[in-house]
Amino acid sequence: MAIWLFIVLLVVALLVGGAIGFFLARAWFKKYLEKNPPVNEMMIREMMRQMGRTPSEKQVRQILASMNQYK
Repeated sequence: MAIWLFIVLLVVALLVGGAIGFFLARAWFKKYLEKNPPVNEMMIREMMRQMGRTPSEKQVRQILASMNQYK
């Protein structure tokens, strides 16, 4: 009887731990993305405008491609 109870408690503990870990990781990742959003086309265009350049579509695509190359 004791072995059966131990196995059931072990399985329940693993399931509860997995669920808690999932929600903690999800909350951490959401917080991380709020602080460090991924770079998109609008951000690249705005950075180039701030540097005094008018970006062409080709330049924006080249920058995005070079950034995606190193992921």
